[in-house]
Amino acid sequence: MKPLARAKSRLAPAAGAELRPRLALAFARDTVAAALSCPAVLDVVVVTDDPEAGAALTAIGARVVPDEPDRGLNAALAHGERAVRAGRPRAAVAALNADLPALRPAELARVLDYSAEFPRAFVADAAGIGTTFLSAAPGVELRPAFGGPSRARHLDSGAVEIDLAGIDSVRQDVDTGEDLRAALALGVGAHTAEHWDTGGLPGRRGSRPGPGGEASVVSSPDR
Repeated sequence: MKPLARAKSRLAPAAGAELRPRLALAFARDTVAAALSCPAVLDVVVVTDDPEAGAALTAIGARVVPDEPDRGLNAALAHGERAVRAGRPRAAVAALNADLPALRPAELARVLDYSAEFPRAFVADAAGIGTTFLSAAPGVELRPAFGGPSRARHLDSGAVEIDLAGIDSVRQDVDTGEDLRAALALGVGAHTAEHWDTGGLPGRRGSRPGPGGEASVVSSPDR
């Protein structure tokens, strides 16, 4: 996860400089809370050097590891994969965007169950251009290629696209004000809803109770 001071720069026109980093952390907290509430997820590893984000995500149950490669998102995800498999070599792993504030545990569970049938599988973002989820089966290298038109790169790498209906909360990442309005329409988690209540962002308000370029690594029980 990027340092909060630099996170979600494209949200600045809609959210303002003061609210933008708070929203970035709220998105991550809601994403991690939802992932940890998913029965198919054993643990969540977040790679970040930001002390505030690290403390907040540790407090809700994530394992935070420093971004030792410090070479961008994909290097950080590969580092997170190694951190998971250092203790559990046969773990299935998945990279998940940390800006999915509407994420629902049941939808993530469906994605993880479907992905278990393939060596590597991914979910495209709501725009159909990027990627929000990438999985690797036990013994298979994750090989993340996030950023920009990553859907095409993941397809080219041999990963299977997961095209299930009813997984909108897994697809809806937030980079812009328009993305945030779409997530709010789905119903966001408590942390994002709190900042929406106080921030007065344009769009339609929506929230749901309980847990609901940044990513985290989730691991599933060994198979």
